[in-house]
Amino acid sequence: MALVRWDPFREMEEVADRFTRLLQRRPEAAPTRDREDITTADWVPAVDVSETDAEYLVKAELPGIKKEDVKLTVSEGRLTLRGERQHKKEEKTEKLHRVERAYGSFVRSFTLPDDVDEAKLSADYSDGVLRVHLPKSAVTKPKATEIQIK
Repeated sequence: MALVRWDPFREMEEVADRFTRLLQRRPEAAPTRDREDITTADWVPAVDVSETDAEYLVKAELPGIKKEDVKLTVSEGRLTLRGERQHKKEEKTEKLHRVERAYGSFVRSFTLPDDVDEAKLSADYSDGVLRVHLPKSAVTKPKATEIQIK
């Protein structure tokens, strides 16, 4: 996986964009003390990427999503994870007081390192966690040779 340098200014821009979207969705009336304004942020699954000598491992948390609702593709050196967590309709007799879980579609893409063997990729899904195994190709590593100084 390609490492991306953390840019605090980009993160501040993202927070500012979310805040702007929040203000655009506010109702005309200001919230009262006895009523709490509830908003839902854009949802993307949390992902961990790790590396061993044999492979890279991508773990994505996808709670409440069926395996059939997840699509995993590799194209032009990019791994793309797509899916959707759908909001299920509740019974008419039940009144919702708070909805904090985010719903909707998501897309995550990762640039694959040069040493990944794309022909041998595999994935498994259990307990709401998708594990994508990216085996490293058997590239011959250059040998270190000692050079005599004259």
